[in-house]
Amino acid sequence: LPEGRWDAYAHMADGVPRRLVPGVTDLRSLADRTPSGLLGHVAVRIPYATRNGNLTVRSWLRAPHAEAAELRLADDGLTVRGRVYGTPLAAGAHAELRARTASGEDGTRRLGLTADRAEFRLRIAYDALAPGRWDLWLRPAGEAGPAVRVARLLDDIADKEPVLVLPRARVETRHGPVEAGPCYTRDNDLSVSVTAPGPANM
Repeated sequence: LPEGRWDAYAHMADGVPRRLVPGVTDLRSLADRTPSGLLGHVAVRIPYATRNGNLTVRSWLRAPHAEAAELRLADDGLTVRGRVYGTPLAAGAHAELRARTASGEDGTRRLGLTADRAEFRLRIAYDALAPGRWDLWLRPAGEAGPAVRVARLLDDIADKEPVLVLPRARVETRHGPVEAGPCYTRDNDLSVSVTAPGPANM
């Protein structure tokens, strides 16, 4: 399946398709998978029940793919450990944080990383970030190669954004005090949210 959300229907004898509802689902085989990467891509399909109780399948098909396997939270930043599929990590490999609302040099922060074969580790310092949403990208071949969105796909959670609320830290920056922490998008991509604290927290 191409990447997206696929609603499941049954074609009945009267010719009118009807939405399917999920029964008992055992998704344990989806958790903590480690694909071989030999096919050059990662394909993920997770069935889930919609708000109306209907069966839908969330699918991803990414080539290459950078999987965020572990997040380690600290008072001043975040360490991400992951693995890349479908492309090697070259000598110039690095990561980038890209601001959604800024452009040019102010909208990109280059991050160094350590690599061990297909695995990588990088650290994000919150005090270098202006308020806004920052998306995390991997550049496995350096500037000349592809930009690969870092995401968490290899588990059994179809939509992490509303259910995985991760801790935030308060840090001082040149923009003033902020609250920062990791978050997931509606596509299960990894980002960092930086906001000015509310008046009650000043």
